[in-house]
Amino acid sequence: MADTLRRTAGPLRIPRTPRVWRVGSSAVIVAAVLLAVLLVPPLADLDEQAVHLADKLQPPSWAHPFGTDDVGRDLLLRCVYGLRVSLLVGVVAAVVATVIGTAVGATAAACGGWVDRLVMRLVDAFASVPHLLLGIFIVAMFRPGVWPVVVSVALTHWLSTARIVRAEVLSLRARPYVDAAISGGASRWRVTVRHLLPGVLPQAGLAAVLMVPHAIWHESALSFLGLGLPTHQASLGGLVQSARGSLLAGDWWPTLFPGLFIIVPTIAVAGLAGAWRERLNPRRRSELML
Repeated sequence: MADTLRRTAGPLRIPRTPRVWRVGSSAVIVAAVLLAVLLVPPLADLDEQAVHLADKLQPPSWAHPFGTDDVGRDLLLRCVYGLRVSLLVGVVAAVVATVIGTAVGATAAACGGWVDRLVMRLVDAFASVPHLLLGIFIVAMFRPGVWPVVVSVALTHWLSTARIVRAEVLSLRARPYVDAAISGGASRWRVTVRHLLPGVLPQAGLAAVLMVPHAIWHESALSFLGLGLPTHQASLGGLVQSARGSLLAGDWWPTLFPGLFIIVPTIAVAGLAGAWRERLNPRRRSELML
């Protein structure tokens, strides 16, 4: 009887929902990006800075899949190097901003009272200044380079993490086990470290992942404005900025491919972060904004 039912039902099929396709495609894109930034530069028999004026503004071909720029440099290799810089800035800045935001939010919620009010008013004051404007001010104080951009992005993106962590800590403080620890004589520091911080780590990690796309866009915007990396160093924003003249002349590839290298990886990272948020908050699945 069981064998007859199995033959009638056929093989088990897993439904391919839009969410499954979204997460799967995002994971494939992120894996491809990581492989590209790790493997393409060592394997490519090309110099990123090599200038070949005879090959300038060549359209995409087998020798140059993304074409060449206005001085004959291979655009694929330039885009990969620019993506490496963007990922470095995005990941490091997201980690630093998450650490700062977690420390500020947890301190405000754990101390409460006037400390909480003072810290959150400072957060509101920082949040009232546009991120890009504050980032330009910070970068302008240093020489062009990667680490000033990292500092700029980190110091302008910790505010949302501080608010999230503060709200989560305030929620955890109302839990029975926290009340039991306080009644047992545990100090405020011990309660925060042993009971509150472990509970906010998943939310803080999610905030860090969601911050990576914002950091990549921020770095690209600063480089587009000429305030990020030095002009000789590959940057996705710098590539788009330098290709504006070529676009007006009808050469589309120097602008298209760096733009896609900015847009597609950030959407993929946001898709994976959205799946993580669904797992943490399944009841809010319909409210996700990627």
